[in-house]
Amino acid sequence: MESQIIRPGHLTAHQTARVLGITLDGVRQLVRRGRLTRSGGSPRQPWYAAADVAALAAKRAPAASA
Repeated sequence: MESQIIRPGHLTAHQTARVLGITLDGVRQLVRRGRLTRSGGSPRQPWYAAADVAALAAKRAPAASA
């Protein structure tokens, strides 16, 4: 699904999972828990703001290195 065209500054669910080092199900869990918000796309192919993903990755990094 990487071939879809998205707005600049946004990531697909696959790209988001890769940046965070988690699975697609992990991304869905973050959305369900309110830690990540969709910013476009469709229900089946959501987009996430790159800035939000980067901020979440920065928060998760200290926890992963501990």
